[in-house]
Amino acid sequence: MIAVLSVGGSIVAPDAPDTDFLIHFSKMIREWLSADAARKLILVIGGGGPARNYQKAYRTIAEANCKDYSNEQADWIGITATRLNAQLLKAIFSDFCRQDVVYDPTLVTEFSGRILIASGWKPGFSTDNDAVLLAERFAATTVVNLSNIEKVYTDDPRTNPDAKPLDTISWDDFRKMVGDEWTPGKNTPFDPVASRRAQMAGITVICAAGKDIENTKAILNGQPFKGTKIG
Repeated sequence: MIAVLSVGGSIVAPDAPDTDFLIHFSKMIREWLSADAARKLILVIGGGGPARNYQKAYRTIAEANCKDYSNEQADWIGITATRLNAQLLKAIFSDFCRQDVVYDPTLVTEFSGRILIASGWKPGFSTDNDAVLLAERFAATTVVNLSNIEKVYTDDPRTNPDAKPLDTISWDDFRKMVGDEWTPGKNTPFDPVASRRAQMAGITVICAAGKDIENTKAILNGQPFKGTKIG
């Protein structure tokens, strides 16, 4: 069994690495893997606070110098942050993760350890898309997207008090909500580009609050959970 977790940078490093979360998360993952020798796990790590902070600095400096802001350059800044966070997870799980951090999910030909860790790849989408690509490569039918939101809502609950949480939603309806375009730092429950690819591949995505360790454990164990299933 191979599980795929797209772990948002907002929970790994909201500003700096969240060591308390990572201690409890890594302990749970180790226990889950140890319970069944057939289990394997792919972790795709986002950029979080470091990505946003450096992208914001780039925009501020570009505007101050009357220079055009480049989405491609902003994406590369975010990708570099994902690689730093992924390397941290690689170090934490070094006894389970035999391979180097994956930068290009299309070049992975084997999965030799118990954990495979990936970061961002190239401009044009987020690490969610890398998670979908790796799920396809290793025949996983579900991607678990862990972020700082518990469920997908009918609208942005920060601006619309009437927004309702959803337990399930179809890919067609979800994609109407998030659109098809990606911009660096775009705040959606799941990347629009990744959503299109997941729908085409017949992959289900579960969106859940990553800080809730017991809930993540329930998802991995196929038990009832809090979150939204997209498919």
